[in-house]
Formats: sequence, C-alpha cells, structure tokens
Amino acid sequence: MIARTLTLRSTIAALLLCIAFTARAGAQQRAVQPAPVVQPVQPSAEEIAKRRAAQEDKLHNDWANLERFRDANSKLSPPVKNENRVVFLGNSITEGWAPHFATMFPGKPYIGRGIGGQTTPQMLVRFRQDVIDLKPKVVVILAGTNDIAGNTGPSTLEMIEDNLASMAELAKSNGIRVVLSSVLPVYDYSWKPGLKPAPKIIALNKWMKNYARQHGAVYLDYHSAMSDEHGGMRKRLSPDGVHPNEAGYRIMAPLAERAIAEALRK
Repeated sequence: MIARTLTLRSTIAALLLCIAFTARAGAQQRAVQPAPVVQPVQPSAEEIAKRRAAQEDKLHNDWANLERFRDANSKLSPPVKNENRVVFLGNSITEGWAPHFATMFPGKPYIGRGIGGQTTPQMLVRFRQDVIDLKPKVVVILAGTNDIAGNTGPSTLEMIEDNLASMAELAKSNGIRVVLSSVLPVYDYSWKPGLKPAPKIIALNKWMKNYARQHGAVYLDYHSAMSDEHGGMRKRLSPDGVHPNEAGYRIMAPLAERAIAEALRK
C-alpha cells in the first residue's frame, strides 16, 4: 500500500514537472519570435500619377511658384514710417527658418519668403512680387545650393552668379539694400549624391564676397561658422547635412542681425 502510494506520488510529480517544462519552453519560443515586419505603405499607381500631374502642371503653369505668397503679399500692409522691414528670400532653409522669426528676432518686422527646392532663376522671376512690392529696406538673399544640386537642371557657377547679380541690381535700383548670404556648407546632397558640392559652394561664396565689396552690398558669412573640416555642415547643426536645425538657426540669427544692421547704415 505504501509502495503504491509512493509510486502514484512520483507519477504525479513527474507529470507536473513535464507540464511545467513544456510551458516554459513554449514561453521561451514565443519570446524569441521576431516581431512581424510592417511594410511601408506604397503609393498606388493612381496616387503616383496624380503627383506627377501636379508637378507637370506646376512646371508649365507656375514654374516660379508665384501663387505661394500672392495672397499673403496682398494682405500685408505697407511699412509704417521708420519701419526697418526686411525680406528674407530663399529656399527651404529660409522657409524652415521663418517660423522661428518671432522668437529669434522678437519685435522685428522680418518677412520670410522662402520656398523649398527653389533655385536662383525661380527666385529671380518672383523677386518683384515677393521682395520689391513689399517695400523693404533690406533684402537678405540666401540662394544657390539647389542650383548646385541641379534641382531645375544643370547650372554652372556663372549662371548662379548672374542670377544673384540680377537680383542685387533689381533691389538696388528700387532703393533696397542687399545682403548676400553665403551658401551653407554641404558635403553631399542626399537626393543627388556624388556631386561633391563643397568646393563649388566655397567658390560661389568667394564670388559673393567679392561682388558685395565691389557693389556696396553686405556679405553675410554663415559658412565659416557652420562648416566642419570636410567642408560640410557640422553634425550637431543639421539633421541631414543640408538643412539647419534650431541650433543651426541660432548660430545664423545673430550673424544675420549684424549684417542687416550694417546694411541699414549704408
């Protein structure tokens, strides 16, 4: 009787041990199973076609994107007496900076007129609408990097220089003081890799500095304050090596203020 009881207890203990081991093994197996891979949602053929149609429409009907600021410009009041209005003309770097103007330039009548992806010929087309007609005392031009990237086709440095000079001449003939901003440092463009833009940017900036000195404009040097040893932007100042983050803009702001003050003294 005692032997039978011991045997039964041993059998039950063995069974419980087996169940516990099986449950543990199953839990471990479930724990190491990889998470399901979530595939990114790909645009449909119809969505791709719509995007291409919109791009094509913009190319043929509003290449310089004059529509972008037309309504805002119409609602802008003329400058009051002694107002030191400043227009910042540029691309996505200026566009991304404009929302910070209220905190980085508190109380200043500074107007952002940047459009992402734009090149100097596009800015030249909209210069009268987005700069001259707003009657600023100073225009701060930051342009050229997208030309080097070939956003609207291949551009030589001479072509970029011609467009910058034309904008400066238009401003000067309308009584607007000119600040020519250096192109920000870039080692490589993520959307156009392999172009080696760093030396081209340095050469363009050298031309701008000389042009400003010869024609009574102000040269604004962002490049020296933001570049690394390779001619690219310092990593802590940009998420992608092209566009500044807030830390980058905070370096740019006092430099811009000094250049604007210098222009207003001319």
